[in-house]
Amino acid sequence: MRIIGGEHGGRKFNPPNNMPYTRPTTDIAKEGLFNVLQHKLDFETIRSLDLFGGTGSISYELASRGVQDLTIVEKDAAMYEFIKKTATTLQLENFKVIKMDVFKYLQTCTTKFDFIFAGPPYALTAIDDIPKLIFEKQLLNKDGWFVLEHTPRNDYKSFPFYKTERNYGTTIFSTFVETR
Repeated sequence: MRIIGGEHGGRKFNPPNNMPYTRPTTDIAKEGLFNVLQHKLDFETIRSLDLFGGTGSISYELASRGVQDLTIVEKDAAMYEFIKKTATTLQLENFKVIKMDVFKYLQTCTTKFDFIFAGPPYALTAIDDIPKLIFEKQLLNKDGWFVLEHTPRNDYKSFPFYKTERNYGTTIFSTFVETR
């Protein structure tokens, strides 16, 4: 895997071979997502939250592009340690990695973010609860973006705060924007 753009663009990292429940976002989908985000968010001023951190790929990309306040939530011990080790290797200092179940985190979180990304396992049955919790708990600042990665079998067009979706084959990014 590699970081696509920014200060660490081109750097590679090698996640463990036996990643449980983890399905890393493809480089093509990640590049498409960041092509949109770079025109919508001021990376150097935002606070980000990466749910279901997995390999940490999305947060490394955010850090490489200047995000200074990054929080990653990952419950698997091996992936949690991998994220921490890779952040240290890349000398990323503003990385807060939390080892916790995402739903428990969302229930207790009181921090507001400018950008939230969730890349849950595609088999997660409670995926529809993620946007509901984020907006019920008001975890986004005004004009904040939430991006949910999912398969074509999920449809969020009727959800409150839904804005758009981008399709990259079996990967879809649905975007929601906080307007309150």
